[in-house]
Amino acid sequence: MSQNLPALLVVVPMLLAPLAALLNRSGPAWAVATAGIWFSFVTAIQLLQRVMAEGAITYAMGGWAAPIGIELRIDLASAFVVVIVSSIGAIGVLYARTSVAAEISEDRHALFYAALLLNVCGLLGISVTGDMFNVFVFLEISSLSAYSMIALGQDRRALTSAFQYLIMGSVGATFIVIGIGLLWVMTGSLAMMDLAERIPMVWESGQGDRTIAVAFTFLTVGVTLKLALFPLHLWLPNAYTYSPSAVTGYMAATSTKVSVYLLMRFFFTVFGKEFSFEQMQLDMVLMPLALVAILAMSLVAIYQTNVKRLLAFSSVAQVGYMVLGISFGSVLGIAAGIIHLFNHAVMKGALFMAMGCVMYRIGSVRIEDMKGLGKAMPWTMGAFVGGGLSMIGVPLTVGFVSKWYLVQAALAEGRWFVAAIVMVGSLMALIYVWKVVEVAYFQRREDEAEIREAPLGLLIPTYALVAASFWFGIDAGTTSSVAISAAETLLGVMP
Repeated sequence: MSQNLPALLVVVPMLLAPLAALLNRSGPAWAVATAGIWFSFVTAIQLLQRVMAEGAITYAMGGWAAPIGIELRIDLASAFVVVIVSSIGAIGVLYARTSVAAEISEDRHALFYAALLLNVCGLLGISVTGDMFNVFVFLEISSLSAYSMIALGQDRRALTSAFQYLIMGSVGATFIVIGIGLLWVMTGSLAMMDLAERIPMVWESGQGDRTIAVAFTFLTVGVTLKLALFPLHLWLPNAYTYSPSAVTGYMAATSTKVSVYLLMRFFFTVFGKEFSFEQMQLDMVLMPLALVAILAMSLVAIYQTNVKRLLAFSSVAQVGYMVLGISFGSVLGIAAGIIHLFNHAVMKGALFMAMGCVMYRIGSVRIEDMKGLGKAMPWTMGAFVGGGLSMIGVPLTVGFVSKWYLVQAALAEGRWFVAAIVMVGSLMALIYVWKVVEVAYFQRREDEAEIREAPLGLLIPTYALVAASFWFGIDAGTTSSVAISAAETLLGVMP
C-alpha cells in the first residue's frame, strides 16, 4: 500500500466526495469528509518524509510510464505544498462542523462536505501531477467545487461573487488550456519532465520559437489570474468576503498557494529559468506587479470597514510577497516565496477563522460592530492579535521569517528599494491590523447584550493555526530548510 500512496492521496478524497453527498445528512457527511481529508494529511506527511530521505517519487498510473502514460511526480516543492493543503484542510474540516451548522442550511451540509472533498482532491492533484493536461483537469475540479462552496454563503451577494469568480476563473482556465495546447502542438508531449527537454530543442531550432513564447504568455496570464496577482485579482475580495467563514478560512490558506506553486512549476521545471528570465525577461514583469500589489492592496485594506474584506485585500498584497520572491529567480528568493506559501497559509487561516468566531456570535464582521469584543470574546480576539502580529512580521512569528528571507534576497542583488518596500508593507499591515484591535479593545459597546465566547469547536482549530504561526516562527529552521532544498530542486541546483 505504501507504494500507492501518491495515487491514494488524490483518489481517496475523490471517491469519498460522492459518498458524502449521497449520505445527505450532516453528521455522517462530516465524518466522511474528516476521514478522507485526515487520510490525505497523514499520507502527505509520509510522502514528505520519503522525499526528504530518498528523493523525488514518481508513480505511473496504470503502469504506463511517461510520456505515454499519466505520471504523478512528487519532489520537495510539491511535497511541501501537499502538506500545506492537507494540513489546512484537516484543521478546516474540524472548524467547519460548528461554523457550517451556523451559516449554511442543514439540507446543504452534505453538499458542502462533498464540495470540500473535491476541492482538496483538486488542489492535491495539481500539486502532484507530472502531466500538463491533468493540471488543467484538477484545476477545474478545484475551481468548480470552490464556486459551489462560495455560493452557499448566507448573503445574497455570495451568488454574484461565485458567478464573478466563475467568469474570471473560466477566462484563466481558457488561457491555461490554450497554452497547454500550443505546447502539445510544438512538442508532441504533455509530460512536464519530457517538455523540459523538448522545449529548448524547439526553441533553439527556430521553427517554433514564437509559438513557445505565446504558450508561455498564455500560461503565465492564466495562472496569475488564478492566483489573484494584481491587477488580475478582482474576483478575490468578494469571494472571500461573502462566502461562509469556513470556506474563507480554507480557501485563503490554500487555493492561491497552489496557484503560486503552479507558477513556479511552469517557470522553473517546464520552461526553465534561462528561458523564463533571460529569453522572456519575466522578472521585468513580475517584480513591478508584485511591488505595486504590496503597496496598493495594503493601502486599500487600510480603508476597509468589513474585516473579511480587509483581510481579502491583504491576501492580494501577500500574494505580491510570494511573487516577489519568485521574481528574483535565485535560490534565496524562491525559498522566500515558498516559505511564505506556508507562513501565509497559517497566519491568514488563523485570522479568517477568528473572524468566523466573531460572525458566529454577533452575526457581523464589520469593524464598527466589534466594539468591546476584546473583553467579551478575549480568546477570539487574542487569536486575531496573534495572527495580526504574524501578518505585521513581528519577530518570533512566521511573518517575520518570510520577510527576513525576502529582504535578504533583495539585498543580495543590491535592490535596496525592494527591501524598503517590504518594510513599508509591514508598517501598512500594522495600520490595518491596529484598526481592528483599537475598536475591539479600546471602545465600549453601546448595547448591553451579553456576548459569550466562541465555542471550543471553533477556538481549538483557530488556536492550532495561531500556535503554528509562533512555533514555526521560533523554530524557523524546519520550514526554511525544506524551502531552500525545494528551491534548489526547482532550479536544478545541486545541494
